[in-house]
Amino acid sequence: MSTSLSLQPGCIMEFLQDNQPVTAWVLDVQGPRLRVFTSGQRELKLPLSRALPWLGPQCPAGSSRQEMLDLLRTHNGRRERLAESVDALEIWDLAQGEVDEAGIDWFASLVFEDASPDQLAALGRKLLQTKTHFKFSPPQFEIYPLETVERRQEEMRKAQERERLVGFGQDFLRGLWDIFCKRKSALPQPDQEQADRIRELLMTRLCSPDDRDSDALWKTMSQGLPEDPHLPLFLAQAWGIVPPHFNFHLCRAQYYWEPDWAAAHAEAITDLQERVLATRTEPSVSIVTIDSSSTQDIDDGFALTRDEDGFTLHLALACPCLGWEFGSPLDKAVLQRFTSLYLPEGTSHMLPEALGKDFFSLCAGQERPALVISFDLDPEGALRSFAPQITWIRIEANLTYTGVENEIEAGAPGMLHHARDLATLLRQARIREHAVIMDQPDPRMVLRNDPVNPEVTVVQSESTPEAQKIVSEFMILANKAMGSWARETGTALLFRTQNITLPAESAGVWTDPTDIYRIINNMGPSILECEPRRHATIGAKAYAPVTSPLRRYSDFINMAQILATLTGQGRLLDKAALESLLPLLSSRAELVGQVQRMRPRYWKYEYFRQNHKKIRWSGIIVDPGSHLVTISLPDLQLFLKAPRKIFGDKIRLGQRFSIRIGKVDPLNNEIKIVEAWEEE
Repeated sequence: MSTSLSLQPGCIMEFLQDNQPVTAWVLDVQGPRLRVFTSGQRELKLPLSRALPWLGPQCPAGSSRQEMLDLLRTHNGRRERLAESVDALEIWDLAQGEVDEAGIDWFASLVFEDASPDQLAALGRKLLQTKTHFKFSPPQFEIYPLETVERRQEEMRKAQERERLVGFGQDFLRGLWDIFCKRKSALPQPDQEQADRIRELLMTRLCSPDDRDSDALWKTMSQGLPEDPHLPLFLAQAWGIVPPHFNFHLCRAQYYWEPDWAAAHAEAITDLQERVLATRTEPSVSIVTIDSSSTQDIDDGFALTRDEDGFTLHLALACPCLGWEFGSPLDKAVLQRFTSLYLPEGTSHMLPEALGKDFFSLCAGQERPALVISFDLDPEGALRSFAPQITWIRIEANLTYTGVENEIEAGAPGMLHHARDLATLLRQARIREHAVIMDQPDPRMVLRNDPVNPEVTVVQSESTPEAQKIVSEFMILANKAMGSWARETGTALLFRTQNITLPAESAGVWTDPTDIYRIINNMGPSILECEPRRHATIGAKAYAPVTSPLRRYSDFINMAQILATLTGQGRLLDKAALESLLPLLSSRAELVGQVQRMRPRYWKYEYFRQNHKKIRWSGIIVDPGSHLVTISLPDLQLFLKAPRKIFGDKIRLGQRFSIRIGKVDPLNNEIKIVEAWEEE
């Protein structure tokens, strides 16, 4: 008999509401709609299609409301008890493989001799509950195959775990927030699984704040807490799973700080060293290097002679790409690192330390493979010719900036004086090409005492202008020369470009903060590309960075391209292949570069936070502004902004003020100036 014929006034039926079966008494049937009375004593109008496919029993249509209610409650209770005795999994075992779907009567025939309406309803209820094994597609039940059952059971298990985790996690995160805010709170103790899941969630949000997979869970668990981008960091610190001053930029860049990352590549490193040593020849030139006393990865040096006809300069650059296997696990790990990081808390080298600090580093007394660029320059420093070659060199000495500066100041003639003179000529020539040179203090953030929560101090690097000029001008000369060489030979290289137009009066060496601020505002960023365009502030028509192959992967690639062109050995990419690498290289350069930019700045702001109550700082107005004043703190290489009213009515460019700092937020790079006094 069809459902429409069976549904008559007085019939007990069931329908789904909020995914649960509700027992009801049919009061009236009006075409495709029903009017029913439920065990909750409500009258409802329903579409006929909502009736579940088990009906009955049929009761007297003229029963009173109390009689209807008593019967509904009696049958509903009986069905609940009967449903408890139904084994849905046994039914699935019997049905699975027999048919793909069936009606309730077919299932009833598997377990009952002659099923009553209450037995049918109890069976239907149990099948509805067993969502892992059956799917209700009115009026039939679909029987899931074993693979689907296993998948749905796993999904249900995960859903139950998630629900349990969310309930606990909300309380746990609120407790962590109270601890972070230094409020007394009883922190609920998670079991091991909960602790692992919450720790994983916090670290994911801390290191990958845009992670989509964890977004919904995070929003649910952190509901009611402040919407601060650093909330995962605060909670992780309160829990103690990351230390104070945790460098989250490192994990966002997926940069492994500790040197033991290279242990997995020990065999590849040994093989590389053996291949390189097999190429050794007698050194063709002896050189000296100039670096800071703390430098361990020394990648450039020179030898210079001078006579009446001009200068002969041999620039030697470390050649770590000799024998390198591109695409190997070691190469992929080095590309991922992309550059060495020099942070207040220490240094992490791009290459394995066995290579970058030792085997390829230009250490005094050693012989090393190198790219040697030999320059012939006239007495005025103008370039007559140059020639690159891959050769072995001997390193006579590792000089320091301070030692070189002292020797130059002492006035004794020698190679370093000739180097200073040539560097001066080279710089003058660049300025004629509109180069812009910023000569500024170089403050270093030094961390002392407690390694977990250190005291931050500022140390000004010793002034060594002549020594630094030698190194910078010689390196710029090398990078310009190889940019020119690449265009002449058709070798694909990576170029650092800054194709902007600066006012002619911007050219020169600048030391005054007002000039520096003005010029910086007119400068655009440099970019990495495969087209040899000009670099405006350096004063170069083509600039291919190759002088730091131990420290930067872009220089490493350029060195490899030059090596392959000069020797026919190793990998040589054409321009199209090199361009295809650019998106990855640019992405890694940005992510790792952000660590190098943001971390020293963080410690600089932490220095202000630690000292703002006891120190007043001296600054120079570099932009009076109409609403906000910009003041430079030259000794700290920092520009700060504050409302004009703090500085008074009469403000002029270059005016000196002492300032008092209020609130400092190192994480968000925020410093609030609260008072300013004009200096005499």
